[in-house]
Amino acid sequence: MGTLQDYTIEHQNLDWHDILAPWAWLLPREFTLWIMNRFGDLFLILDDDSIHLLDVGCGSLEKVATSREDFALQIDAGKAEDWLMIPLVDQLTAEGIMLQEAQSYSYKQLPILGGDYTVENTKVAKIDHHYKAFGVIHEAIKDLPDGTRVRFRVDG
Repeated sequence: MGTLQDYTIEHQNLDWHDILAPWAWLLPREFTLWIMNRFGDLFLILDDDSIHLLDVGCGSLEKVATSREDFALQIDAGKAEDWLMIPLVDQLTAEGIMLQEAQSYSYKQLPILGGDYTVENTKVAKIDHHYKAFGVIHEAIKDLPDGTRVRFRVDG
């Protein structure tokens, strides 16, 4: 297993206000963006110091730790593989599928719509496109019951 930097993306120079606009329906008003994994999932620090995970593939925001210290304990206790998607990132890099600046791994088919967490269902995308496209999709389907068939029309 590598270091934290092998499974995260530097995100300080991105325009997060614009990038996360399509996720405003889900995100709290105030938060600090802390860590971004290579699939674009974000670990956010809220005002009460709790850590929440924005899962782009599932379109969810979930509290994962009560503090940074609690987060560190959980990462060390085995959550790193899941939260940082270590096995899949390792498979992608072994296949030579690497990221350039302002890119993340993304999904050909969203997991919430039946896509698998596999090399075959992964593509490389610009970070802003990754968030904008999937934020719109998740907002459109957020109130649908499980199992509802959906069809998307892409214009232009």
